[in-house]
Amino acid sequence: MKHFFLLIALVLAACAPKQSTQQVAQAATMTQMRFHCEGDTTVINDLLKKGRDSGLADANQLVEFYARQLLGTPYVAHTLEAEEEILTINIHELDCLTFIESLYALTRATLAGRGSWRDYAAHIENIRYRGGEMGDYSSRIHYISEWIIDNHVRGNLVEVTPDLPHADYMVKNIDYMTKNPGQYRQLKNDTAMVEKIRRYELRNHRFPYLKRSWLNDKAVKAALRSGDFVSLVTKADGLDVSHNGIIVVDDKGDPYLLDASMSGGKVMLEPKPLFKFLERSRTNIGIRVFRMIP
Repeated sequence: MKHFFLLIALVLAACAPKQSTQQVAQAATMTQMRFHCEGDTTVINDLLKKGRDSGLADANQLVEFYARQLLGTPYVAHTLEAEEEILTINIHELDCLTFIESLYALTRATLAGRGSWRDYAAHIENIRYRGGEMGDYSSRIHYISEWIIDNHVRGNLVEVTPDLPHADYMVKNIDYMTKNPGQYRQLKNDTAMVEKIRRYELRNHRFPYLKRSWLNDKAVKAALRSGDFVSLVTKADGLDVSHNGIIVVDDKGDPYLLDASMSGGKVMLEPKPLFKFLERSRTNIGIRVFRMIP
């Protein structure tokens, strides 16, 4: 990690939204960090201790282990948004993307034998930002298609979708943000930032996906593993995926979605198998699957 953290925004009242700052000497460079509450560091340290005590050493098993530890955590959207880009650490409130970021960071720290929230924070920055370094809003990776390219190049994740039986491909422009800047706090009054984001959007991007009609196929189910990261592919214009979570395979071999659910309001294991969960969706047409690189 090229830089770590000196200036940390800590909350004085437990789980209160107000913030104050204090200096913490950790490395030669400086960045900003924002916590949901002072209890975040304690919760993260406790989670990492549970992970170490579990004795698990397989990345997928650890991802599932940590996902189950976070069951019931409230779903809250837009927790990363602030006046200026800042490294937000919030283990008490999760959306579908910060959920899988948290699972990655907890697992990566455990695999490295590290048990501090500082290690977790470093891995959050590493996976959330292009090249692993936080800059302004445009440095945050906003589309899963770029997220996997960037993190694959840096040895964090690999997409296994092309290796699944019956995998297919589609070509799309991934440019929803610049077509709809009014929906984003940081873009609606900032044409310069819109142009920065436009530079990273993908035109005529070809990516693999598995059509939802194949999700009950025996060979497909056998290829999916508990602890795989999964993204739901959407037919919405300008977007590649609409939701993220992990796969949990039951004793019968059926994959389920464990996610930070907006409709359910919390981190939960969806009650229907993944193929049933998706079959009535009007917009989600398939999945993409990713795994951690050990």
